[in-house]
Amino acid sequence: MKKLYILPVLMIMLFSNCEKVVDIEVPTIQPKLIIDASFEVFFDKIPVNANTVVKLRLSADYFEETIPTVTNATVFLTDLSNNTIINFSDGDADGNYEPLNPFIPIDNVTYELTIIYDNETYKGTATKVKSTPLSKVEQGDKTLFSGEEIELKISFKDNILEENYYLFNIDFYNFLTIEDRFFNGTNYNFSYFYEDENIEFPQEIDIKISGITKEYFTYFRVLVDQSGQNSGGPFETVPSSLLGNMINTTNKSNFPLGYFHISETDTFTISLVEKSN
Repeated sequence: MKKLYILPVLMIMLFSNCEKVVDIEVPTIQPKLIIDASFEVFFDKIPVNANTVVKLRLSADYFEETIPTVTNATVFLTDLSNNTIINFSDGDADGNYEPLNPFIPIDNVTYELTIIYDNETYKGTATKVKSTPLSKVEQGDKTLFSGEEIELKISFKDNILEENYYLFNIDFYNFLTIEDRFFNGTNYNFSYFYEDENIEFPQEIDIKISGITKEYFTYFRVLVDQSGQNSGGPFETVPSSLLGNMINTTNKSNFPLGYFHISETDTFTISLVEKSN
């Protein structure tokens, strides 16, 4: 009977002796400047107002939990139609730069964004892209897989005279990009299924529609695919060297990450209520 205990004891000794701690070295990379300069002009508001914040961060290694902020940069815009300078400052020292004097980007003017950081100069240009207002947003009755999704029925009128690209932002950082290739000039409507496991009814959420360029449309789709939908926005965790439209004019090999873009934006607020399925 004693022999029956030999095999388990040997196996325990064998596996105990085989245990080995393996240290995996994750390569570190030189931090790159991340530029999130996605301006929104709320053209359907009275009076018209704008979000013109330039967010500056540094890329971090994969396992880092925090994204370093950049608080010591020089940031300004140049109106290339008359060379007027619009200076920005980071008053709260949080990496978010706002214009010293509020301004609203105007139609058919190209703006050049200049950022000077760590003795290097970064530049990019953008012109405001027109959009269309949301016609209607209402809560539907359908759900998807879990049964907890909330149907949002979204409608808008597309401009037939232009090739349009749209960015939707639903309740902060739930992004959707759409092009009008198959519905040019029509009254377009679609369903978006929104889910929030912590929602308490009734709950108000905002839906934004922004006009974007074809280049930004392509860039943003890749960015969201790589970064995912997250609470800080896709620019908070840029996972790879995805090139935007900002250029390091001092040292091209040290290229930045991020984008400079100006969109017309419309916002619709809807109050969600609990429905029995």
